[in-house]
Amino acid sequence: MSNADRLARIRRALEAEGPESSDYDLNPGVHPRDRTLRPAAVLVTLVERPQGLSVLLTKRASGLKHHPGQIAFPGGKVDATDADVTAAALREAQEEVGLDPAAVAVLGAMPPHETVTGFTVTPILGHVRAPFSPVVERGEVDEAFFVPLDHVLDPARYSVQRRLWLGQWRAFYTVPWGPYYIWGATARMLRALAVRVQ
Repeated sequence: MSNADRLARIRRALEAEGPESSDYDLNPGVHPRDRTLRPAAVLVTLVERPQGLSVLLTKRASGLKHHPGQIAFPGGKVDATDADVTAAALREAQEEVGLDPAAVAVLGAMPPHETVTGFTVTPILGHVRAPFSPVVERGEVDEAFFVPLDHVLDPARYSVQRRLWLGQWRAFYTVPWGPYYIWGATARMLRALAVRVQ
């Protein structure tokens, strides 16, 4: 399948109705009620590489207060100066990995994802055709890397693992790639995309 065909398939999937996702999908019994969620956005960046379309991910800086060392999309909370969630995702990607917003063709958005940390995160999908080498912001990101799109679009690559969290066993999705342990919200959002595209 060509890159153009893959991108057209993704656009069609984003135009279709789909459910929101949550860090609590596999743990509905611990889902808190009546809490205020803060808006955030991430950029699911599809980059044309010699190996084919790939997804850009980051390893968060080890010194961060929240989620140090975890694998994530470029992104963060929506600021008052952002026009919308798309603008927030593009701004964060520029700040974290040096991606020029003008180089990104926005494909669409997926339904929001609720996190255990109190955010409602909107995944924005964008396509970068031109060659791109990430330049990471060391205060926020230790490393940026690429994962083949075909890897994360294959539902068979995902597994459910468990971890003790705040005294309770919590189940979560994982989709490892080489030395990178992709799990939690990032894996859940990627799996939601994989299911939509099938």
